[in-house]
Amino acid sequence: MQIKYSKHIETRIALRKIEIDLPGEIFKNAETRFKDAETGHEIAVTKAVIYGKERDIMVAYKYEGANVTLLTIHPLKEGQKENRIQSGRWRKI
Repeated sequence: MQIKYSKHIETRIALRKIEIDLPGEIFKNAETRFKDAETGHEIAVTKAVIYGKERDIMVAYKYEGANVTLLTIHPLKEGQKENRIQSGRWRKI
């Protein structure tokens, strides 16, 4: 399987000053995975050190044939993951 980055995630990496390999590592080593009911995308979440703090970081992705495209990356605020699970937006897969 080949992992590709969308233009959007490349922009987010630059804007947020995120290491270029971090989205791929999150996708490969996710602690939990979800389906986003609002967007239809799959979500990989894991803890990583960013901006000097350990926090949950999400990567949205979609499968395209035998490959996967990483769509966006977003450091989650405290409680944001739990709120999305409780609201039903994110469903564990």
